[in-house]
Amino acid sequence: MSVTFRHEPMHIPTYAPYAANTLPFFLEKKAYQGATGRVYPVPYTDRLSNEPEERAYDAYTLENEHIRVVLLPQLGGKIHGATDKHNGYEFIYQTPVITPAMVGLAGPWVSGGVEFNWPQHHRPTTFHPLEATPCPNADGSMTVWMGEAEPFHRMRGMVGVTVYPGRSYVEAKAVVYNRTDAPLPFMWWNNLAVRVHEHYKAVFPPDIAYGNDHDRRAVIPFPVMKGVYETARPFDYGEGTDATWFSNVKLPTSVMIARGQSDMDFLGGYDFDADAGTITVADHHVSVGKKMWTWGDGPFGRAWCRNLTDNEDRYIELMTGVYTDNQPDFTYIMPGETKVFSQVWYPIHGIGEVKNATIEGAVSLQIERGVARLGTIPTRLQEGATLALLLGGEALFETRAALSPARCLLTE
Repeated sequence: MSVTFRHEPMHIPTYAPYAANTLPFFLEKKAYQGATGRVYPVPYTDRLSNEPEERAYDAYTLENEHIRVVLLPQLGGKIHGATDKHNGYEFIYQTPVITPAMVGLAGPWVSGGVEFNWPQHHRPTTFHPLEATPCPNADGSMTVWMGEAEPFHRMRGMVGVTVYPGRSYVEAKAVVYNRTDAPLPFMWWNNLAVRVHEHYKAVFPPDIAYGNDHDRRAVIPFPVMKGVYETARPFDYGEGTDATWFSNVKLPTSVMIARGQSDMDFLGGYDFDADAGTITVADHHVSVGKKMWTWGDGPFGRAWCRNLTDNEDRYIELMTGVYTDNQPDFTYIMPGETKVFSQVWYPIHGIGEVKNATIEGAVSLQIERGVARLGTIPTRLQEGATLALLLGGEALFETRAALSPARCLLTE
């Protein structure tokens, strides 16, 4: 099946922001996400409607036999959501209502989807319309390019979101160009939102040993946290708490993984109620940042999620950053330099918590009471796939099967 493309209005209930202030705001000393909170020349909006209205958004939908991906260039050029067509699972959380909150640098910000954040976090134009251009490719894939000239340094940045024939992943290829004659600072972090509940688990590479918060103010063992995490709101995790389970983190919490810990390229999460999950894959030499952000499974977190939707949805963000492994760390781009980088997201199901993943697929391994449970699911049809368990180079178990994004393999 080839990739299909639709450009049509998508009607979404929206708590619309009021018009931006007509006078410029010079908030030179305001702190924001560890960087300067200066907003000029971006107009500042400080009032939001309390009543929803139906709004039509320019939606770009990319679809093949495996996945459906919806883009909303009007909302900062974001991926609005993505669905596994084989089981209906939203592997990128798609909020059913646009309920902005005053989180953005210039005011309104909306949760869900994938937010591409640059040149700082959150994107200064996260609630502004961006340019969008659909491009069919010679291999049958389809790309929608979304971009802008950012308002502070006038760098050019864009992201091309591509769906390929026969593949279950969506790729985001970013291009940043410094068209000035001065070195300029920038960061690029992707905010991937996933819907969560008490049986949802974030999945980090198994070679990770510790995490830290913004500015590396606090460091703690991770994923099993021990002792007090001395972050913005300190919390005692006692003798050991697995903080990748959503319900185990009660306060707003950021955990970032310092570069050099992991030789693996993936990050993900698994919904054990839906028996499905989400995988991110990016070159860890370039995409050095891995992060989990949660409002926390407590009264404060539930209140914030109610602020951001109408249906009690809760979510966390599984984030990836390029060139820098912490916020607000910045990297530099030289005069006339172009930086290009990419990553993919894809759905999985039926195999449980992943232990490794590449662009070709994901594998799981659980060992309990002398029994090994192995699982795998590819991102394309594999007629004669081999799944093997090795110990010291010796094969303990091997099997062959025809696999596809619709058909995983789970065996003991």
